[in-house]
Amino acid sequence: MSPHPPAGRVGLLTAIPALLAPAAAGLGFLFGGRLLLPVLATLAIYPCFALLIVRGRRNAAIAAALLWAASLSVTTILLTVRDPARAGAAILNGDAYRDEMFAFIADGKGRESDPAAFVPLHARHLSLFVLLSAISAGLLGLGMGTVLVGYMSYYVGALAGGPAPLPAALFGWPPWAVVRVVGFIILGTLLSRPLLSRLVRRPIPAEGEGRLYLLAFALLVLDLLLKWLLAPYWPALLRPCLPG
Repeated sequence: MSPHPPAGRVGLLTAIPALLAPAAAGLGFLFGGRLLLPVLATLAIYPCFALLIVRGRRNAAIAAALLWAASLSVTTILLTVRDPARAGAAILNGDAYRDEMFAFIADGKGRESDPAAFVPLHARHLSLFVLLSAISAGLLGLGMGTVLVGYMSYYVGALAGGPAPLPAALFGWPPWAVVRVVGFIILGTLLSRPLLSRLVRRPIPAEGEGRLYLLAFALLVLDLLLKWLLAPYWPALLRPCLPG
């Protein structure tokens, strides 16, 4: 019997996390508590994500994580627009990040456009993400990703609830942040394989990992370059979106 599931089953495993993410976010918003949403959202993806990796479907696992992150972000944005007070009670670090970003949009000054400030922060996030992903077969890395996507999406939702929702929706997630999410997902998927292989006590194919590590590294460098080049100009795009 083939160790790989049929293509249709792989497609289902790839889609399930994205389908469960809105329910996880909705329950997190409904019951509040800033740890509930990250826990539920991580549980929504990890079983399918790990199973795809164990079955040697690394690209499908990456696709599943990308779709899950997009679904979680869109749901969080919409829920925040609908009920910002409840969102603030449910999103870890949401209010602090929103306030920082609103101040940056208002005057164009702050950590977001200062490489001396944002490069060390990105390095700390990356180091922590690598460690958490490696020691937990990806579980804690996805949990950290849930927190980061959550408070970024909360800020976008708070911005989209203002006087200019369309520009907020189009530009609230800047391109460098999207590139960073993709890089983190590829890296986290690769770092999950070694421990998962030990846990299932059999080798999981690693062909092509070198190219994917280079791609993840290139995306993380591109993130810094885009942020350095574009962040000083981004507040002008979003300033009309700020609530009065």
